[in-house]
Amino acid sequence: MSSKQAGGLPLKRMGVIGALVTAMAWPVSTVGQPAPSAEVSAPVVVVGGAATSPSGPRYPIVLVHGMMGFKELDLGWLGKLPYWRGIVDALVAEGATVRVVQVSAFNTSEVRGEQLIPQVEQILRETGAQKVHLIGHSHGSQTSRYVAGKKPEWVASVTAVAGPTFGSEFGDWMQKQVKDDTWAAGLIMGLGHQIGRFVNWASGTDLPQDVGAALASLHSEGAADFNRRFPGGVPAEPCGQGAAQADGVRYYSWSGVGTFHNWLNPADYQMALTGLAFSKEEGDGLVGRCASHLGQVIRDDLPLNHFQIVNQIGGLVGEGADPIGPYVEHARRLKALGL
Repeated sequence: MSSKQAGGLPLKRMGVIGALVTAMAWPVSTVGQPAPSAEVSAPVVVVGGAATSPSGPRYPIVLVHGMMGFKELDLGWLGKLPYWRGIVDALVAEGATVRVVQVSAFNTSEVRGEQLIPQVEQILRETGAQKVHLIGHSHGSQTSRYVAGKKPEWVASVTAVAGPTFGSEFGDWMQKQVKDDTWAAGLIMGLGHQIGRFVNWASGTDLPQDVGAALASLHSEGAADFNRRFPGGVPAEPCGQGAAQADGVRYYSWSGVGTFHNWLNPADYQMALTGLAFSKEEGDGLVGRCASHLGQVIRDDLPLNHFQIVNQIGGLVGEGADPIGPYVEHARRLKALGL
């Protein structure tokens, strides 16, 4: 490999790997923001009212984080850092019962899904609800789809938020680094390992972390294999609409486009760099617009990058953009359907 190239991207752009991972683990501009109310210990955070709340959806909403994600990080004197910044409180204000769960920051969709199953079972037991709504960001979408495939009787709906249903062009680029055993692959694996350890420590968990397995789940080949085994809601073609319902589970998705929307948001610089890996379609910096489609596509053109769609970092988005609104609107949609 040339000393000036790594998988087709100039080395001057390769600093994105470290910056991206660091930003995901350290969105420090959100520290000090109010955490969701009425917290209880892991594995579930209770932040809503009764499962049969007349003002919100019938079933609890379960929020499932993506790769490198967490439920909440305790940063000591710096404060607590929630993953779903402002989203939980907005859903609770809408009358929804909300649970925030945590699975491995890095692992396969299947391992993460198996970790989610007992948490969903606990939520059903605690609330007395018959089903839940799973909303997964990024890799959290496959994690949620796994549970719906294994336990469809427990799941009313699955919603993918910037989910790589058909994989990620950036994931394909990363796969090439690993396959070619480049220095970039070593950097990715080393940083990912440290991030996994940090997330475990700061969240008070001891979940298994496997960076290579996580990356293998999110490139196009890994996603295609997962789709063959868990086809619910998957469109026949990336830009199409998938079945709105399968095995009694409703499927939805929304995603954003564009990488740089706010010059004050450090994630925008990283998304602008990772976005250079995209040549087939417009994306949000990590997931392509068409690749994100699952079930009923609500939007695929929100002016939000991959961080901003969960209101990170620090809620710094472009003028007029609203990352929280789609979650509130979705809660109303589910309620209108009697779900």
